[in-house]
Amino acid sequence: MRPKQPKKADQDDLFKARLDQIINMKHELVALADKIDWAWLDEQIAPYFSDEGRPGEPLRFMLGMFILKHTYGLSDEQVWDRWVHDPYFQYFTGEEFFQHDLPRERSGMSHWRNRIGDTLDMLLAESLRIAHDTGALKTSDMARVTADTTVQPKNITIPTDAKLLLVAIQQLGKLAKEHDVKLRQSYARVAKRAAIKVGCYAHAKQFKRMNGRIKFLRTRQKSKWGRVIRDIGRNIEGDNALGAVFAVPLIKAVQIKGQKQRQRGWKHYSWHAPETKCFAKVEPCVMPLVRVTKAMGT
Repeated sequence: MRPKQPKKADQDDLFKARLDQIINMKHELVALADKIDWAWLDEQIAPYFSDEGRPGEPLRFMLGMFILKHTYGLSDEQVWDRWVHDPYFQYFTGEEFFQHDLPRERSGMSHWRNRIGDTLDMLLAESLRIAHDTGALKTSDMARVTADTTVQPKNITIPTDAKLLLVAIQQLGKLAKEHDVKLRQSYARVAKRAAIKVGCYAHAKQFKRMNGRIKFLRTRQKSKWGRVIRDIGRNIEGDNALGAVFAVPLIKAVQIKGQKQRQRGWKHYSWHAPETKCFAKVEPCVMPLVRVTKAMGT
């Protein structure tokens, strides 16, 4: 549901300090907060909320956190931590009284990014322009960019040769069926059976048999001269439209076929997310040793 406008307090709180009584009202953040048209911004994000459900977080608070994050070059965690002890941050995000604890969940910024998307960049750009025009943001403040390089995990399973080869067989067969490309044999059933055998042999530590099943998958599907690839190539030869449709999938198939264990450089880890990379991270242990694990992400 669309965020509701927070109500102004009718009277002072005996046990809380009003922010406008403990801060300098000529501070740059105070001036910027008064210059921004929060009502206009609220109208811009209204289409992204439904008419049902729980009301979202107040716009001034969430958008104010993003503005503070970009203005001072902070990460999400840093801007939340600073908000607790900085009264100017609290005033900028619409608070009337000084807060000693966070009134909202830290994950709210991530939810807003997913909901608003590119519109958030537009709103931030407009707010930062106003900040620059009013003098709250100097040109020198924008000379440096702070980027969060935390690895974001991808929504994929642990990649194995058998999984990648099986998915490639299934995807090429599915694409051929959608575009009426006749194949002599799709190898869908035998490939699935071979992929299952790979897992069984690996669990039993029968690696020669496991490698044999992987080789079976490669020769049927992923080799440059593989049967399915050759079959598709013969059927789409001379058809520019089908050539454009199958260009990327066939390139993926050849790349996955040529991959080897411990090879250096770029590798294909996911059919649907080719941008996925594997990062090695070092984790300290109790012993004076170091454990190296891997994370899949971007």
